Amino acid sequence: MVLAISFLEAPLKFRAPGVTVPVGLGIGRLVFRALNRVETVFAVAVTGAVAAGDPPVSVVVPAGGAVVVLAAQLLVIRPGLNRRSDRILAGEDLPRSRAHLLYIAAEAVKVLALLALGVSALTA
Repeated sequence: MVLAISFLEAPLKFRAPGVTVPVGLGIGRLVFRALNRVETVFAVAVTGAVAAGDPPVSVVVPAGGAVVVLAAQLLVIRPGLNRRSDRILAGEDLPRSRAHLLYIAAEAVKVLALLALGVSALTA
């Protein structure tokens, strides 16, 4: 889901004919809000499974890393992006944001952590 939404849907929607920046921002906010809710449910489930079991460090570290990155995205990065998109939707013309690059970097780290978690969980 992270790969499909963050690295395919998000950049492509602005290239679709007729999609304006306000429409793209509105779609993006809805899609990422839904993604983050699903990710949060999965993070709680993974955290519970790790806490209930006795997994090796090779499972605990990437699981914890993915949860920490998600928390940083939700609590630190997304609020600033939401404030910025509110301003754009209100009609302000703002320059490109470096916060988007930070969010993308966090997504890449999260994908790597999830990949490591999957491999570790299958081989543990």
